[in-house]
Parts: sequence; C-alpha cells; structure tokens
Amino acid sequence: MIDLDKANAELEGATPQAIIEWAMKNAQKPIVTTNFGPHEAVILHMAKQVKADIPVIWIDSGYNVRDTYKVAEDIIGKLELNLEVYTPKVSAARRDAALGGIPSVDDEAHVEFTEQFKLEPFRRAMAEQAPDIWLTAVRSEQTEFRKDMKVIEMGPNGVIKVAPVLHWKEADMQAYLAEHDLPTPDHYFDPTKAQAGRECGLHTKL
Repeated sequence: MIDLDKANAELEGATPQAIIEWAMKNAQKPIVTTNFGPHEAVILHMAKQVKADIPVIWIDSGYNVRDTYKVAEDIIGKLELNLEVYTPKVSAARRDAALGGIPSVDDEAHVEFTEQFKLEPFRRAMAEQAPDIWLTAVRSEQTEFRKDMKVIEMGPNGVIKVAPVLHWKEADMQAYLAEHDLPTPDHYFDPTKAQAGRECGLHTKL
C-alpha cells in the first residue's frame, strides 16, 4: 500500500517528469486520461516518454467541436497513442433529436445529462481497464476545487490519482507545447461543465 502523505512529501517540488517516473515505478496497471482539450498533449507526451504503451483513455461525449476532433487525430497519430475510446450509451445525435439536447447547468436535467455523457462512461472505462494509478492533467489554477488538490491522492473512484502538472501554470504548458512542437485546440467545449471553473464530477463524485 502506498503511503500517500509520504509520497507527496518526497515529491514536493519535483518536476512533472519525476512525478510520472515515480508513478510508473509504483504502478502495475497505469492509465492516463485525456479530453484532448487545451494543453492535453503535454501530459500525453510526458507519459509516453516514461511508458510508451501506457493506455490512454478518452471519454468522447460526441459533443466535441470540430477543432478538438481534428487536433485529437493529430495528437493520436503524432504520439502513436495506445488509445481506448469510451462513448456514452446515448449518442449526442439521439440526445439532441429526442431527449432535449444539452440542458443548462441550472436545469435539474443537467445531473442526468452529466451522468450519461461523462460519469457513466468513465466508470465503465475504469471498471474495464482496472488501473491502480491514474495520471490526470488537472492543474490547481483551473478551478476552486483543484486549488486544494494534492499531486498524489486517492481518487473518488478508489484509484490513486496522480496530477504531475498540478502546480504548472498555463505559461508552463504553452512553453512545453512549443518546445516539443505539440498541437493544442483553439476551440474546446465540455457540455458537462458548460462554464469555466466548474467541475463535472469526475474528480469529486465518482
């Protein structure tokens, strides 16, 4: 059993690369998740340098904008990702045509929508992949909730969650993208969040 407090103390001030190396040494079945949003190529590139065949999990809601899908294909090919895609059991087309489309965050239907298009596919992915360590690209400056996160902690789904770039700023991410000639989308939309700074539940409810 990993002592999370001890691990956080040992890795205080460590580089993202060193944190990923620690994770890979302690993992039997690691994964990295992505939404192919802005800066996501950073952690994918970093993880690949340490474990070339690490499974990459993408929960594709079907509601991504064209730019995101185009950049995703570019990253998938450029990094030769070992990608597993999980999609909702309800398609975006069906939701739009027959089930009311994307509800506003103030609509009580948004809870069900988030469950259908983000949380259920993610739980399914975690059950099928059965990882022991989960790499995520969350950063502390993104939301109020993430300001209090630790680099290594137990995720709400019972898997050890490791956030190598938690303390990086947007400028750090941009510099890494430029250094390694990695693409990033100019346009990204997550219908389960809908607003900047809002959590969808992936890091808080599962």
